[in-house]
Amino acid sequence: MTTFRAGFVALVGPPNVGKSSLLNAVLGERLAIVTAKPQTTRSRILGILPRPGAQLLFLDTPGRHRGTRRLNEALNAVVEEVVRDCDVALLLVDRTVGWTEIHDELAGSLAARSAPAIVVGTKSDLPAAGDAPWPIPEAPVGWPAHAISARTGDGLEALLDAVAGALPESPALYDAETLTDRPVRWLCGEMIREAVFELLDQELPYSIAVEVRSFEEGGKHVRLRADLLVERDSQKRIVVGRGGSMVKRIGIRAREAIEAFLDRPVHLELFVKVDPGWPKSPRRIGELGYS
Repeated sequence: MTTFRAGFVALVGPPNVGKSSLLNAVLGERLAIVTAKPQTTRSRILGILPRPGAQLLFLDTPGRHRGTRRLNEALNAVVEEVVRDCDVALLLVDRTVGWTEIHDELAGSLAARSAPAIVVGTKSDLPAAGDAPWPIPEAPVGWPAHAISARTGDGLEALLDAVAGALPESPALYDAETLTDRPVRWLCGEMIREAVFELLDQELPYSIAVEVRSFEEGGKHVRLRADLLVERDSQKRIVVGRGGSMVKRIGIRAREAIEAFLDRPVHLELFVKVDPGWPKSPRRIGELGYS
Protein backbone atom coordinates (compact mmCIF):
# COMPACT_ATOMS: atom_id res chain seq x y z
CA MET A 1 0.00 0.00 0.00
CA THR A 2 1.32 3.45 -0.96
CA THR A 3 2.19 5.68 2.00
CA PHE A 4 0.41 9.05 2.11
CA ARG A 5 1.88 11.95 4.03
CA ALA A 6 0.31 15.19 5.26
CA GLY A 7 1.15 17.89 7.75
CA PHE A 8 1.76 21.53 8.54
CA VAL A 9 4.84 23.26 7.14
CA ALA A 10 5.88 26.50 8.88
CA LEU A 11 7.48 29.29 6.87
CA VAL A 12 9.48 31.29 9.41
CA GLY A 13 12.22 33.90 9.41
CA PRO A 14 12.84 37.62 9.89
CA PRO A 15 10.74 40.19 8.00
CA ASN A 16 11.19 40.47 4.23
CA VAL A 17 13.01 37.16 3.65
CA GLY A 18 10.43 35.99 1.11
CA LYS A 19 7.99 33.84 3.09
CA SER A 20 4.86 35.14 1.36
CA SER A 21 6.56 35.07 -2.05
CA LEU A 22 7.46 31.42 -1.49
CA LEU A 23 3.90 30.57 -0.45
CA ASN A 24 2.47 32.18 -3.58
CA ALA A 25 5.07 30.51 -5.79
CA VAL A 26 4.44 26.96 -4.57
CA LEU A 27 0.65 27.39 -4.69
CA GLY A 28 0.61 29.08 -8.07
CA GLU A 29 -1.89 31.52 -6.55
CA ARG A 30 -1.51 35.04 -5.19
CA LEU A 31 -2.81 34.13 -1.74
CA ALA A 32 -0.53 36.21 0.51
CA ILE A 33 0.10 39.91 -0.05
CA VAL A 34 3.66 40.93 -0.90
CA THR A 35 5.23 44.39 -0.77
CA ALA A 36 8.76 45.75 -0.63
CA LYS A 37 8.17 46.94 2.95
CA PRO A 38 9.09 44.57 5.79
CA GLN A 39 6.48 43.22 8.21
CA THR A 40 3.70 43.23 5.63
CA THR A 41 2.29 39.90 6.85
CA ARG A 42 0.30 40.22 10.07
CA SER A 43 -1.14 36.77 10.65
CA ARG A 44 -0.90 33.08 9.94
CA ILE A 45 -2.04 32.22 6.41
CA LEU A 46 -2.69 28.61 5.45
CA GLY A 47 -2.05 27.54 1.87
CA ILE A 48 -2.81 23.95 0.88
CA LEU A 49 -0.77 22.20 -1.82
CA PRO A 50 -1.73 18.71 -3.03
CA ARG A 51 1.18 16.61 -4.26
CA PRO A 52 1.37 13.00 -5.47
CA GLY A 53 1.22 11.00 -2.24
CA ALA A 54 1.17 14.06 0.02
CA GLN A 55 -0.75 17.13 1.14
CA LEU A 56 1.46 20.05 2.19
CA LEU A 57 -0.19 22.58 4.49
CA PHE A 58 2.00 25.69 4.35
CA LEU A 59 1.69 28.26 7.13
CA ASP A 60 2.96 31.71 6.19
CA THR A 61 3.81 33.77 9.26
CA PRO A 62 4.71 37.34 10.19
CA GLY A 63 8.43 38.07 10.28
CA ARG A 64 9.92 37.45 13.70
CA HIS A 65 11.14 40.85 14.89
CA ARG A 66 11.95 43.07 17.83
CA GLY A 67 9.11 45.20 19.13
CA THR A 68 7.23 45.94 22.34
CA ARG A 69 3.88 47.23 21.07
CA ARG A 70 0.89 44.96 21.59
CA LEU A 71 0.66 44.39 17.84
CA ASN A 72 4.35 43.39 17.67
CA GLU A 73 3.84 41.00 20.56
CA ALA A 74 0.76 39.51 18.91
CA LEU A 75 2.62 38.93 15.64
CA ASN A 76 5.54 37.25 17.39
CA ALA A 77 3.07 35.11 19.32
CA VAL A 78 1.68 33.86 15.99
CA VAL A 79 5.20 32.81 14.97
CA GLU A 80 5.77 31.01 18.27
CA GLU A 81 2.48 29.13 17.97
CA VAL A 82 3.21 27.98 14.43
CA VAL A 83 6.75 26.88 15.37
CA ARG A 84 5.35 24.94 18.31
CA ASP A 85 2.68 23.12 16.32
CA CYS A 86 4.23 22.51 12.88
CA ASP A 87 5.30 19.13 11.52
CA VAL A 88 8.14 20.55 9.40
CA ALA A 89 9.73 24.01 9.54
CA LEU A 90 11.35 25.96 6.74
CA LEU A 91 13.74 28.57 8.16
CA LEU A 92 14.11 31.17 5.43
CA VAL A 93 17.31 33.16 4.98
CA ASP A 94 17.64 36.00 2.49
CA ARG A 95 20.91 35.08 0.77
CA THR A 96 21.63 38.74 0.02
CA VAL A 97 21.52 39.52 3.77
CA GLY A 98 22.63 36.33 5.48
CA TRP A 99 22.11 34.78 8.91
CA THR A 100 20.95 37.06 11.75
CA GLU A 101 20.28 36.93 15.48
CA ILE A 102 16.62 36.29 14.67
CA HIS A 103 17.68 33.12 12.86
CA ASP A 104 19.58 32.02 15.96
CA GLU A 105 16.45 32.49 18.07
CA LEU A 106 14.20 30.62 15.66
CA ALA A 107 16.73 27.81 15.17
CA GLY A 108 16.93 27.41 18.94
CA SER A 109 13.15 27.15 19.25
CA LEU A 110 12.98 24.58 16.46
CA ALA A 111 15.84 22.50 17.83
CA ALA A 112 14.18 22.44 21.26
CA ARG A 113 11.15 20.62 19.91
CA SER A 114 13.09 18.31 17.55
CA ALA A 115 10.86 19.02 14.56
CA PRO A 116 12.36 18.39 11.11
CA ALA A 117 13.77 21.68 9.86
CA ILE A 118 15.16 22.79 6.52
CA VAL A 119 17.18 25.94 5.83
CA VAL A 120 15.90 27.70 2.72
CA GLY A 121 18.11 30.30 1.03
CA THR A 122 15.81 32.73 -0.77
CA LYS A 123 16.31 35.28 -3.57
CA SER A 124 18.99 33.10 -5.12
CA ASP A 125 18.39 34.72 -8.51
CA LEU A 126 19.80 38.05 -7.30
CA PRO A 127 23.46 38.81 -8.14
CA ALA A 128 24.35 39.48 -4.50
CA ALA A 129 23.28 35.95 -3.58
CA GLY A 130 25.99 34.51 -5.80
CA ASP A 131 28.65 36.28 -3.77
CA ALA A 132 27.43 34.83 -0.45
CA PRO A 133 28.66 31.46 0.86
CA TRP A 134 26.35 28.51 0.43
CA PRO A 135 25.39 26.48 2.40
CA ILE A 136 25.17 29.15 5.11
CA PRO A 137 28.02 28.59 7.58
CA GLU A 138 26.02 29.72 10.64
CA ALA A 139 23.14 27.28 10.05
CA PRO A 140 22.80 24.35 12.47
CA VAL A 141 24.96 21.39 11.55
CA GLY A 142 23.02 18.59 9.90
CA TRP A 143 20.04 20.63 8.77
CA PRO A 144 19.25 20.14 5.06
CA ALA A 145 19.64 23.27 2.94
CA HIS A 146 17.92 24.31 -0.28
CA ALA A 147 18.59 27.42 -2.34
CA ILE A 148 15.52 28.68 -4.19
CA SER A 149 14.12 31.59 -6.16
CA ALA A 150 10.41 32.25 -5.79
CA ARG A 151 10.60 34.56 -8.81
CA THR A 152 12.12 32.08 -11.27
CA GLY A 153 11.01 28.84 -9.61
CA ASP A 154 14.56 27.50 -9.41
CA GLY A 155 14.93 24.92 -6.65
CA LEU A 156 11.23 24.74 -5.76
CA GLU A 157 10.57 21.19 -6.94
CA ALA A 158 13.53 19.79 -5.02
CA LEU A 159 12.42 21.68 -1.92
CA LEU A 160 8.85 20.39 -2.19
CA ASP A 161 10.10 16.81 -2.57
CA ALA A 162 12.21 17.23 0.58
CA VAL A 163 9.30 18.69 2.53
CA ALA A 164 6.90 15.95 1.46
CA GLY A 165 9.40 13.29 2.49
CA ALA A 166 9.76 14.84 5.95
CA LEU A 167 6.03 14.94 6.72
CA PRO A 168 4.42 12.30 8.95
CA GLU A 169 2.30 9.51 7.53
CA SER A 170 -1.28 10.79 7.56
CA PRO A 171 -4.40 10.93 5.41
CA ALA A 172 -5.19 14.24 3.75
CA LEU A 173 -6.38 16.78 6.31
CA TYR A 174 -8.41 18.93 3.89
CA ASP A 175 -10.44 18.11 0.80
CA ALA A 176 -8.70 18.33 -2.54
CA GLU A 177 -10.43 21.57 -3.63
CA THR A 178 -9.55 23.66 -0.56
CA LEU A 179 -6.85 26.30 -1.03
CA THR A 180 -6.94 28.01 2.38
CA ASP A 181 -8.94 28.24 5.59
CA ARG A 182 -9.21 32.02 5.31
CA PRO A 183 -12.58 33.44 4.15
CA VAL A 184 -12.66 35.33 0.87
CA ARG A 185 -13.68 38.59 2.57
CA TRP A 186 -10.57 38.46 4.76
CA LEU A 187 -8.34 37.88 1.73
CA CYS A 188 -9.95 40.88 0.05
CA GLY A 189 -9.16 42.95 3.13
CA GLU A 190 -5.54 41.92 2.82
CA MET A 191 -5.47 43.11 -0.79
CA ILE A 192 -6.75 46.49 0.37
CA ARG A 193 -3.98 46.59 2.97
CA GLU A 194 -1.45 45.72 0.27
CA ALA A 195 -2.54 48.80 -1.67
CA VAL A 196 -2.10 50.86 1.50
CA PHE A 197 1.48 49.61 1.90
CA GLU A 198 2.30 50.29 -1.74
CA LEU A 199 0.92 53.84 -1.90
CA LEU A 200 1.66 55.34 1.52
CA ASP A 201 5.16 56.31 2.62
CA GLN A 202 7.40 55.44 5.53
CA GLU A 203 5.80 54.34 8.80
CA LEU A 204 2.18 55.26 8.15
CA PRO A 205 1.08 51.86 6.71
CA TYR A 206 2.11 50.16 9.96
CA SER A 207 -0.47 52.24 11.83
CA ILE A 208 -3.31 51.28 9.51
CA ALA A 209 -5.64 48.29 9.73
CA VAL A 210 -8.37 47.18 7.34
CA GLU A 211 -11.77 46.07 8.58
CA VAL A 212 -14.15 44.62 6.00
CA ARG A 213 -17.65 45.70 6.98
CA SER A 214 -19.65 43.94 4.29
CA PHE A 215 -19.08 41.48 1.46
CA GLU A 216 -22.09 40.88 -0.77
CA GLU A 217 -22.22 38.66 -3.83
CA GLY A 218 -25.06 39.43 -6.24
CA GLY A 219 -25.20 38.11 -9.76
CA LYS A 220 -21.92 38.75 -11.52
CA HIS A 221 -20.79 41.50 -9.15
CA VAL A 222 -19.36 41.76 -5.64
CA ARG A 223 -20.05 44.75 -3.39
CA LEU A 224 -17.40 45.32 -0.75
CA ARG A 225 -17.29 47.94 1.99
CA ALA A 226 -14.25 48.38 4.21
CA ASP A 227 -12.85 50.79 6.78
CA LEU A 228 -9.24 51.94 6.85
CA LEU A 229 -8.48 52.37 10.55
CA VAL A 230 -5.88 54.92 11.62
CA GLU A 231 -4.70 56.01 15.05
CA ARG A 232 -4.89 59.81 14.72
CA ASP A 233 -6.75 62.56 12.87
CA SER A 234 -3.48 63.71 11.28
CA GLN A 235 -3.09 60.26 9.74
CA LYS A 236 -6.67 60.32 8.51
CA ARG A 237 -6.00 63.53 6.60
CA ILE A 238 -3.01 61.92 4.84
CA VAL A 239 -4.88 58.72 3.98
CA VAL A 240 -7.89 60.63 2.65
CA GLY A 241 -5.67 63.04 0.69
CA ARG A 242 -6.56 66.35 -0.88
CA GLY A 243 -10.14 66.11 -2.08
CA GLY A 244 -10.12 62.38 -1.36
CA SER A 245 -7.35 61.75 -3.89
CA MET A 246 -5.30 59.25 -1.86
CA VAL A 247 -8.14 57.04 -0.66
CA LYS A 248 -9.39 57.02 -4.25
CA ARG A 249 -5.97 55.79 -5.48
CA ILE A 250 -5.94 53.10 -2.78
CA GLY A 251 -9.43 52.03 -3.80
CA ILE A 252 -8.58 51.79 -7.50
CA ARG A 253 -5.47 49.70 -6.90
CA ALA A 254 -7.21 47.43 -4.39
CA ARG A 255 -10.24 46.96 -6.62
CA GLU A 256 -8.07 45.89 -9.55
CA ALA A 257 -6.31 43.29 -7.39
CA ILE A 258 -9.58 41.97 -5.94
CA GLU A 259 -11.19 41.74 -9.37
CA ALA A 260 -8.24 39.75 -10.66
CA PHE A 261 -8.49 37.42 -7.65
CA LEU A 262 -12.27 36.93 -7.83
CA ASP A 263 -12.46 37.09 -11.64
CA ARG A 264 -15.53 39.31 -11.52
CA PRO A 265 -16.37 43.02 -11.27
CA VAL A 266 -16.13 44.56 -7.81
CA HIS A 267 -17.76 47.67 -6.38
CA LEU A 268 -15.48 48.80 -3.54
CA GLU A 269 -16.25 51.51 -0.99
CA LEU A 270 -13.52 52.65 1.40
CA PHE A 271 -13.94 54.83 4.48
CA VAL A 272 -11.16 56.21 6.68
CA LYS A 273 -11.89 56.11 10.41
CA VAL A 274 -9.93 56.97 13.53
CA ASP A 275 -9.62 54.05 15.96
CA PRO A 276 -6.85 55.17 18.32
CA GLY A 277 -6.71 52.02 20.39
CA TRP A 278 -6.58 49.30 17.77
CA PRO A 279 -2.80 48.54 17.87
CA LYS A 280 -2.86 48.38 21.68
CA SER A 281 -5.99 46.33 22.20
CA PRO A 282 -5.69 42.52 22.12
CA ARG A 283 -9.42 42.35 21.47
CA ARG A 284 -9.25 44.62 18.40
CA ILE A 285 -6.11 42.93 17.12
CA GLY A 286 -7.96 39.61 17.29
CA GLU A 287 -11.11 40.99 15.67
CA LEU A 288 -9.04 42.28 12.77
CA GLY A 289 -7.51 38.83 12.23
CA TYR A 290 -3.95 39.81 13.21
CA SER A 291 -3.47 37.12 15.84
